[in-house]
Amino acid sequence: MALTADQLLAAHKANVEALFGLTTKAFEGVEKIIELNVTASKAALNEASETAQAVLSAKDAQELLALQASLMQPLAEKTAAYSRHLFEIAQGTSNEFSKAFEAKASEAQQSFANLVDSAAKNAPAGSETAVAMFKSALSAANNAYESMQKAVKQASDVAEANFNAVQSQAVAAAKSATKTAAAKR
Repeated sequence: MALTADQLLAAHKANVEALFGLTTKAFEGVEKIIELNVTASKAALNEASETAQAVLSAKDAQELLALQASLMQPLAEKTAAYSRHLFEIAQGTSNEFSKAFEAKASEAQQSFANLVDSAAKNAPAGSETAVAMFKSALSAANNAYESMQKAVKQASDVAEANFNAVQSQAVAAAKSATKTAAAKR
């Protein structure tokens, strides 16, 4: 079964469109990261100014230590929120790429399966065993690919859960440290 010029052009056009679509998604992800960084930088600058004013107005060392202790927990929470937002942007962009890849892979699998079916219909008499073995190998490869996709999804879910757990522990540790510092005063 030969491909026609129109089929080749249509496939090429679809691939170019997919490439530009993915490029657009990548730029959207970069734009979100830049926006997040600009927002975080502005907030950090404002907070640094407020902290400097508070430090300069401290009357003694104990007030300075209390100020330092009071800043630990919000800093940990803001750092965790920034990291979580950055992770969400990266994960969202990655998901877009995965969806596009999966769609193209599924399309390619279907095209290949159609090609195999067409070849099987036109196969010479007596080649049924070879065709059946080839179809079986194709089915096994498709099953392996699907299993791999499931494993990657599970690994991604575990990584996200671990990321969230580490963030929660960091914020809890900062809260504990703030309470301990406040109790020592």
